[in-house]
Amino acid sequence: MGLRDDLERFREVGEQRREDLADFIKYGDLGGGRPDQIQIPVKIVSLPEFEYDRRDQGGVGQGDGGTPDVGQPVGQPQPQPGDGDDGDGDEPGEEGGDHEYYEMDPEEFAQELDEELGLDLEPKGKKVVEEKEGPFTDLTRTGPDSTLDFERMFKEGLKRKLAMDFDEEFLREVCKVEGFGPRDVFEWARGESIPVSMAWIEDAYDDVPSEERGAWASIEELEANVERQSVQQKIRREGIKHVPFRREDERYRHPEIIEEKEKNVVVVNIRDVSGSMREKKRELVERTFTPLDWYLTGKYDNAEFVYIAHDAEAWAVEREEFFGIRSGGGTKISSAYELAQELLEEYPWSDWNRYVFAAGDSENSSNDTEERVIPLMEAIPANLHAYVETQPSGNAINATHAEELERHFGRDAEDVAVAYVNGADDVTDAIYDILSTEGDADD
Repeated sequence: MGLRDDLERFREVGEQRREDLADFIKYGDLGGGRPDQIQIPVKIVSLPEFEYDRRDQGGVGQGDGGTPDVGQPVGQPQPQPGDGDDGDGDEPGEEGGDHEYYEMDPEEFAQELDEELGLDLEPKGKKVVEEKEGPFTDLTRTGPDSTLDFERMFKEGLKRKLAMDFDEEFLREVCKVEGFGPRDVFEWARGESIPVSMAWIEDAYDDVPSEERGAWASIEELEANVERQSVQQKIRREGIKHVPFRREDERYRHPEIIEEKEKNVVVVNIRDVSGSMREKKRELVERTFTPLDWYLTGKYDNAEFVYIAHDAEAWAVEREEFFGIRSGGGTKISSAYELAQELLEEYPWSDWNRYVFAAGDSENSSNDTEERVIPLMEAIPANLHAYVETQPSGNAINATHAEELERHFGRDAEDVAVAYVNGADDVTDAIYDILSTEGDADD
């Protein structure tokens, strides 16, 4: 094993020693990554180096002017393609710090969070982006001869033959029973569910020689002496000489039209920025919302995000300022839902999956939750509405918004989730409660 192999092995060890995903969500620096790239700190593993040993007074590469001091590293491994060398002549280590993080894209993050929390979210495709011909599974009554479903036509004809065919020889013997005329033979055949016409029996009866009529004293004697053959036995013995096809049996294979749907999602993040939302509460909102954004980005083909801040009024903001804003005003949560309803008009429910996530300390103006927020939540179609209460010191006396939502929608609602985050340890449970709540109801 050479030095290059040693370096690769140490890198693998470093990746294995990255911070546990759940711990990272609860306690890590979530602002270190980008929306499309998550950086999880790695517990640093020191890479091996060669050092000059005072006891070694000879050997290759030593001499006046070039002898390293004791403890000085002797050379560095040369960069290799794909090992941080971008080919532009930069020296190793100029980028700096890459080995301190494990970089994860949203798809990998979503997959690992599924495994970590036991989630199983299957995104719905909504917007049709392409229609194409699939397998020839549909059938029509007309079409080119090359698409005729001969197998189906043969089966239909065979079923008809099995239903219509009968043992003609045995029925001719019935015509020889003592005292039987054509009508008697026909009535007996009907009782035996033999599909024969009166005209056929009359012709068969007329063909019986006069000296053979009355050859059998009774039906019982006939059945005791002549084996009656089923249609299946007859086919196995003689094969199929003729299958009675009809025009109505013809079906032509037609390609199924498959709609390819793009999995689009718009996520509305709402945050209370009123005076009561101090730093610890804001941090818990960020710690809950950021992994939700990463997760949904990884799950969907196209994810867009809308950020709304509110106190007594609401306004749209950029993500960079969403978690840091603080105002001194009061609180009216319905103002945020009114703005969300307006902004979501750009994302039709027929084409977009929608998630509306709100967070705050559950303080709201009097009667606003019951009279305005709940009706607005019911009026905004979405895969899921969620509210996250952040109260690090426990519930305040007037913090009733989450309880009112839970009381109205119930704990088992399939499209409304209420989660309580009193500290970092509650974050992953809240994320699970939110993401596992979405039901399978049709649009």
